[in-house]
Amino acid sequence: MRDGFIKIAAATPDLHAADCAYNTSEIVKLAKEAAAKGAKLITFPELCLTGYTCGDLFLQETLLEGALDALRTVCRETAELAAVIVVGLPLRVRGKLYNVAAVVNAGDVLAFVPKTHLPNYSEFYEQRHFVSADTLGSIESVTLTDTAGEPRYVPIVTDSIFQCDEQPLFTFGVEICEDLWVPNPPSTTLAQMGAHIIVNLSASDEIIGKAGYRRDLVRQQSGRLLCAYLYADAGFGESTQDLVFAGHDLIAENGALLSESKMFSQGIIYADIDLQRLAHERQRMNTFESIEGSVFSFSLEPVENDLVDRTFPRTPFVPANKALRDERCEEILTLQATGLATRLRHTHAKTAVVGLSGGLDSTLALIVLVHAFDMLELDRKGILAVTMPCFGTTARTKGNAEKLAEAYGVTLETVDIKAAVDQHFMDIGQSKDDLSVTFENGQARMRTLVLMNLANKNGGMVVGTGDLSELALGWATYNGDHMSMYGVNGSIPKTLVRYLVAYEADRTLGELSDVLQDVLDTPVSPELLPPKDGEISQKTEDLVGPYELHDFFLYYMLRFGYPPRKIFRAAHKTFAGVYDDATIKKWLTTFMRRFFTQQFKRSCLPDGPKVGTVTLSPRGDWRMPSDAVSALWLKEAESL
Repeated sequence: MRDGFIKIAAATPDLHAADCAYNTSEIVKLAKEAAAKGAKLITFPELCLTGYTCGDLFLQETLLEGALDALRTVCRETAELAAVIVVGLPLRVRGKLYNVAAVVNAGDVLAFVPKTHLPNYSEFYEQRHFVSADTLGSIESVTLTDTAGEPRYVPIVTDSIFQCDEQPLFTFGVEICEDLWVPNPPSTTLAQMGAHIIVNLSASDEIIGKAGYRRDLVRQQSGRLLCAYLYADAGFGESTQDLVFAGHDLIAENGALLSESKMFSQGIIYADIDLQRLAHERQRMNTFESIEGSVFSFSLEPVENDLVDRTFPRTPFVPANKALRDERCEEILTLQATGLATRLRHTHAKTAVVGLSGGLDSTLALIVLVHAFDMLELDRKGILAVTMPCFGTTARTKGNAEKLAEAYGVTLETVDIKAAVDQHFMDIGQSKDDLSVTFENGQARMRTLVLMNLANKNGGMVVGTGDLSELALGWATYNGDHMSMYGVNGSIPKTLVRYLVAYEADRTLGELSDVLQDVLDTPVSPELLPPKDGEISQKTEDLVGPYELHDFFLYYMLRFGYPPRKIFRAAHKTFAGVYDDATIKKWLTTFMRRFFTQQFKRSCLPDGPKVGTVTLSPRGDWRMPSDAVSALWLKEAESL
């Protein structure tokens, strides 16, 4: 289990009702196939050794003995597999019949887990044959002859989980079909006891609309319990006398569907589960209650899997699906605008001041301002957009700023700060030929001085433009563009800023759409160094690295607590063919170094709305000492 990943599988075999020998051969075949592909936990449908639709044959001695023989065959034939296999069968205990899951490992049955909730409505009549797990005593077991012919006592358990000795995060619990559909599923207790994976053996027949409900149920339960949910459904071969089974297998993790079988098919689905991520989520959310319970241990030889199936979105802050992306963009703009509108109303601001450079971030801030003013039914002329050309300003960005202000109908003011900066440099003895950080930051602080004083003069407030990616890297001038009276972009990463501006461009017309598109095509730059041949010479991504990499690093470090080695591994897979390993390592190391050294800028951020799950507000999601040492993270990053 390298970096906390483990492959699991749900399998739907071709079955014959009541033909245990045939069913067993199909189950063993799929178990071997899944294990050969690296699956460490393989589950099959409810009552799969006999078939779910055997009816009153469940009361026949011949079928019950056949099921036990089938189980012994499964144990014998899978004894050499480095996997845990879960199969379903009817089991008689003290004269009562239970619908159970048998947990098999290394040729032995670790335990039987009985079904608790037996449906007896509509097409279901399980209580005709089975009794609930609730009827069991506190300690029960059955004698099962093992593959060597020796008697062995196998416990029948509820409220118990299974844990791998070699991989302690590999823990799972078992529930059966209807157990998931009730108000208080057993999986709730199992997750609280420490199960990171919930296994469900199911025989859920198919009717119109049920698949969507089942999918949502599995996905939402995985999210509610901060777990992976492995669901194996009965399929082809079950009796169709009255019902049809679709083999609808599902694997979900923490609210996201990772894998789903094609309806009305047989076979195996796989997913790589991130157990470290699940453990991180549970420790992060202090409302997730843990309880004690019994644990059955098993042994599996550790294997370094290669994440054959697990993928990571290249832009984790941005949905890949365009329809969902547009919906998300609209929601984010509304959140930003609502936060700003509320602050404007509360402060009784007569105007709002924004530095409009013609770049991405300030363009988004202007868009949000326009939405907020429209929301409050205020005249857009109350928005004061200020362009402040200096040594690095190009005609392209200045022109775009002017066109944006005109197209949105806001007030534009131009304040050329060259003379003021020249005077300031003379005052402090800074040569204009010395293009150092002082040369750059002097301009940025002068711009902030102008904005703040214009806000005072006009009875308004300064709206900040800096984004989440810049905050993570500290790519902002302290008490320069780092400061404002309300920062609307503070939780928007650069990759998402681009999509928000693109969304605005797509839904507008004429010159406004054209200028927004040109802003999108302009290289990201603070424009603090002189242009070269009239073009931008200072390109941010040449200096600190590609924002798509930094946003990837930021997301997985903050959202799931990934260490550098795990981030690197995920980036290696995601950006294969785009960046080589040396490039990824270089910028990952840069990210880790800057993230720690620049915390002091984040410790005194202005207010701003949180819009996503990752934010760096010192009053919200991220509290970190400004003098925290990065040695552990850098050591790991540099050793990659």
